[in-house]
Amino acid sequence: MRALHVTNIRSDITTDSGITVDPVYRAPVPPPHLPDPGTFPYTRGIYPTGYRGRRWTMRQYAGFSSAEESNRRYRLLLERGTTGLSVAFDLPTQLGLDADDGRAVGEVGRVGVSVSTLDDVRRLFDGIDQGKVTTSMTINAPASLLLLMYQIVAEERGVDASRLGGTIQNDILKEYAARGTYVFPPRPSMRLVTDTFAYCREHLPAWNTISVSGYHIREAGSSAAQEIAFSLANGLAYLDAATAAGLGVDDVAPRMSFFFAAHSRLFEEAAKFRAARRLWATLVRERYAPKDLRSETVRFHTQTGGVTLTAQQPLNNVVRVAYQALAAVLGGTQSLHTNGYDEALALPTAEAATLALRTQQILAEETGVADTADPLAGSYLIERLTDELEAAARMWLARVEERGGAVAAIETGFVQNAIAENAYRTELARERGEEIVVGVNIHATTETTAVPIQRIDEALVAQQVERVRAHKAGQNRAAVEHSLDRVTAAARGDAILLPVMKEALLAEATLGQIMDRLRAVFGEHRAGA
Repeated sequence: MRALHVTNIRSDITTDSGITVDPVYRAPVPPPHLPDPGTFPYTRGIYPTGYRGRRWTMRQYAGFSSAEESNRRYRLLLERGTTGLSVAFDLPTQLGLDADDGRAVGEVGRVGVSVSTLDDVRRLFDGIDQGKVTTSMTINAPASLLLLMYQIVAEERGVDASRLGGTIQNDILKEYAARGTYVFPPRPSMRLVTDTFAYCREHLPAWNTISVSGYHIREAGSSAAQEIAFSLANGLAYLDAATAAGLGVDDVAPRMSFFFAAHSRLFEEAAKFRAARRLWATLVRERYAPKDLRSETVRFHTQTGGVTLTAQQPLNNVVRVAYQALAAVLGGTQSLHTNGYDEALALPTAEAATLALRTQQILAEETGVADTADPLAGSYLIERLTDELEAAARMWLARVEERGGAVAAIETGFVQNAIAENAYRTELARERGEEIVVGVNIHATTETTAVPIQRIDEALVAQQVERVRAHKAGQNRAAVEHSLDRVTAAARGDAILLPVMKEALLAEATLGQIMDRLRAVFGEHRAGA
């Protein structure tokens, strides 16, 4: 039968990773064998039955204003069906500053919850069983301190630390590359990371000690292929640092997770997760020869793309988030956060956060997408995209390794420049209308949609500052100074820092006081310096 002739077919469609999208895909000859899910190299997923055995964790990211306000949001989300907590900290906390620090003015409680003292953590998790709920904390430079605070509060409430489940991000390398909330230079920061690995091996064996983040790399403007390459390069750097510190790959890698973005190009995003799993498994097996098969597996959390959300026609974001969530699930994520539709305007309201959660619940319960593992496997398009994304990621990874690995490539600015160049090209494409954003550069209107805005209660912010001042005024200064002197001495040596930092917290030292002692020894990083 003769095929119909069609004219005006576009031949120039490419993804942001530079992959050309063909008009039609056909099976290669001979068709490749696809190993089953749960078997090396885990392209089709790390579990044999996908979500049939266990759904992904629905983990909604939240935190703002005071510990009490954030606690109310957590309890609301738990009541409405979320299965894991994810804590957002404000910028002062992320930078290791107490709420009463002069450098924190205007930022306390703005983009997350303010935490300076153990009392803040007690209020933050009031009425929440830390032994039953897993908690993810997006914190990096002071990650070890926030983990210790969480552990201390759990132990006060009778929870065995060995039962505590959750994740600290603890991925400092991507802060230099993409996000900017670093404190110390890269080398002492890496020491804190590996010290945390060692501490958790002994005291918090169920805790995920690092979540290597491609998400922030992608949000800063990288391509999907760069997101894979730069995040896996960072993961390899952490394994190298851990082995150099005397830890084995099987001590660290099984408790290592990843954190990726899900953007709007549905099939490329689903293929990206498959390519990342396959590439990581292959690299870890070749370089480290682990005995524990879990060391080869990529367990990952996904968040829908914050940078894709628009202030124009904000209800369109509901649709964007749903499709991005679908891509994450088709790609086999273990955990998922869906953004609120109002996040281009402000922190999400309770209603927007609930709708984002309902998006996941509908996806899980009504669509059938969770009925089988890797439902897109064998698709000509998906298999080709998986191969091409892996090849592109290998190319970027090779360029990083030519420069001495992730730490050196970040120190010289290579990674930052590569991300910035891709972000610039993407923005030019949007301005020219080559990359479509509905409601912005196509189908735009002059009408505005009024949506409720989450407001920060200034009185609660002021109360938080005063609480920290009162806490410091009531400290046993001799005990606090003695404990801080021990932190300083440990930082100057090579002992694991977390035990003495825990002693300082138990003596009621604040986050900022401990971080200041580390600053005095390690110095502070200045970009470009």
